Amino acid sequence: MMGLTSRLKAPLWAMGLCVLAANSWAFELVSAQEMKASLAAAEPLMTKAVAVPGAPQIEIVLPRLDGPVASPTAIQLTFVPAASSLVRPETFKVLYGRLRIDITQRLVNAAKITAEGISVKEASLPKGRHRLLLSIEDQQGRQGMKSVDFDIN
Repeated sequence: MMGLTSRLKAPLWAMGLCVLAANSWAFELVSAQEMKASLAAAEPLMTKAVAVPGAPQIEIVLPRLDGPVASPTAIQLTFVPAASSLVRPETFKVLYGRLRIDITQRLVNAAKITAEGISVKEASLPKGRHRLLLSIEDQQGRQGMKSVDFDIN
């Protein structure tokens, strides 16, 4: 017959595995198939964009983009509005790669977007070259955009 200590150890051990699994889980921001399709696509035609005076800016705090990025990675963006207006977080958009796949909802589901920015604990991306096109608008309808290219190792 199992003693009380033995009966308690098994459930506690199983609970420990669940906690470890929950803490180490990173959501898939981009699939390997999406990355391959995007890399195989032709470069999209783009008009020369001129920055809109007073448009909000998007600053990348994490990941550091001065070299290859590990996956999973934390993502932290800061929205910097002009002094004359506030950022509208509901207008935040993220398009992926040359195909411009809208992955906004994936981020929205993993983190809360505020007028100050967004923070994601862990996002998983496949190894390779990636491009994100980020955009946000302010209350005056001015759109700030940022294109980001990086490598996952």
